[in-house]
Amino acid sequence: MESFDTIPHAKLMAVVAERIVDGPVLGLIRQWLKAPVIEEDEQGKRRPVGGKGNRRGTPQGGVASPLLANLYLHLLDRIWVRHDLERRLGARLVRYADDAVILCRHGTEKPMAVFTAVLEKLDLTLNVQKTHVVDARADGFDFLGFRIAWRTSRRSGTGYPHVEPSKRAEQRIKDRVTELTARRRTPVALRDMIGEVNHALRGWSGYFHYRNCSTVLGRVKTHAEERMRTQLRRRHKLRSRAQGYLRFPNAHVYDHLGLFKVPTTAGWTSAHASA
Repeated sequence: MESFDTIPHAKLMAVVAERIVDGPVLGLIRQWLKAPVIEEDEQGKRRPVGGKGNRRGTPQGGVASPLLANLYLHLLDRIWVRHDLERRLGARLVRYADDAVILCRHGTEKPMAVFTAVLEKLDLTLNVQKTHVVDARADGFDFLGFRIAWRTSRRSGTGYPHVEPSKRAEQRIKDRVTELTARRRTPVALRDMIGEVNHALRGWSGYFHYRNCSTVLGRVKTHAEERMRTQLRRRHKLRSRAQGYLRFPNAHVYDHLGLFKVPTTAGWTSAHASA
């Protein structure tokens, strides 16, 4: 959904006013929505976007944009529940901010038509380029950083939904750890470097430690160990990897230096949001 750019301010503020009655706060939100933002296009040219005459959209990258989008798109959830569309269409709507997946039992044509019609009533448009119809049992799909696919259990032979961090999510945390432990950062105090790496690993694993994550988290854990050991070899002028393993085994890296140990056991299996 292209909600950040197309949310109508009048309807958005009506939704916000259901939860906030403080006039000055509502006025501040209105000013924030109309504040111009400097954006840079593909050619590197900067231009102001928004302003006093702007009546649609929330600033891209704005700290409150996801919250406001979530408040407005809660109308979509209400409509889906109020009209019992999950039962009538055989289609379950799963939404987080302006990302959504519709899980269809039968065909996808009618649920997509209804979904598009509801968005039009909300003055929103569907991002055609980012919208895909897939057979989850055959291909799987990515959603909120996870790869979701239908797999067959080796033990029981029964099918189950396999959920693990996506390739992109895995590569992003590896790239971040590599960046933090790059050769150019050797002058950084080791304690500070490990603190930065730990901060990145804790946040990432805290989110992705879920369902069938063990294999992917194991690869991230090994990557962090290797990058930290490479950094230690540079600091201590050790040329070979063998010397690095002998002098800085994993026990030293974790117990003495305090590197965060990425969990590799099965993560929590369910999520519940309070009503």
